[in-house]
Amino acid sequence: MSKKVTCLVLGAMLLALSFPAQAQQPKKVPRIGVLWLYSPDIASSFAEAFRQGLRGLGYVEGQNIAIEERWAEGRFDRLPSLAAELVRLNVDIIVTASTPAAQAGQQATRSIPIVMTNVSDPVESGLVGSLARPGGNVTGLSLMHPELSGKRLELLKEVIPKVSRVAVLSNSSNPIIPPLLRETEAAARALGVQLQVVEVRGPTEFDGAFSAMTRDRAGALVVLPDGIFQNERRRIAALAAKGRLPAIYAWREAVDAGGLMAYGASVPDIFRRAAVYVDKILKGTKPADLPVEQPTKFELVINLKAAKQIGLTIPPNVLARADKVIK
Repeated sequence: MSKKVTCLVLGAMLLALSFPAQAQQPKKVPRIGVLWLYSPDIASSFAEAFRQGLRGLGYVEGQNIAIEERWAEGRFDRLPSLAAELVRLNVDIIVTASTPAAQAGQQATRSIPIVMTNVSDPVESGLVGSLARPGGNVTGLSLMHPELSGKRLELLKEVIPKVSRVAVLSNSSNPIIPPLLRETEAAARALGVQLQVVEVRGPTEFDGAFSAMTRDRAGALVVLPDGIFQNERRRIAALAAKGRLPAIYAWREAVDAGGLMAYGASVPDIFRRAAVYVDKILKGTKPADLPVEQPTKFELVINLKAAKQIGLTIPPNVLARADKVIK
């Protein structure tokens, strides 16, 4: 065999041997940024639900997916810088928890896909063009319909038929609050109930807020959904019990923390569903082509221990409709 032929054969063999090595090159592991309004202890069950959703779709953290989490600890003002940090990390997708977090993400990037969760009205808040056709880099899951706030007031009226004055714990700096407050006010007019809107914008204002409710003789309390209220849910439940004030919340987690009643969508289920959006986007679907999903199942949770603590009897017809009763 000539030297020329030998070189060609050796070259072909080396080229053939190089293909398996190339095939074994590790693939790029997608990185998911998660922007939390809450603190880790508050959102641990939500974070685990999101990871469960990913595992159910074949993703194993540390192997074929990486997760970068940033926590605002209930402070809206920290969200923009945390969102910008995730953008600088060049994550493949940003998952946001709450309307303010989604807005911060959208302001930080118009190119990285964003999967929003826990958003009350994504159209009114400017996050998407419509639920059916989001149209930009944001899609995901809406937490609730605004009319649920009116439904919560109706449930309170069923439990306390003679109530005439109801306090509403509100944080007007949260963009989701105005439409929820409007729905609550409409329900109050229909039920013949007078509302006392009490503003709380930080953890130091709760004692004064509950003192105002007592002073103005509120007979019950509606707690609107808000990151600060979620972070302080144990404290709110304790203050409501101290004032013997029946209260209803948007999240079941508030009842687990000692609150009386909650009516709303299952937040952990929403985070599990968020993993489906992440999977579709990683496989090539554009956010603009993924319709926003709204919850279809809502749960009523009642804490009988909390009711006994304030001397309240829950009517049997309301108990019969409860999805979960804590005894």
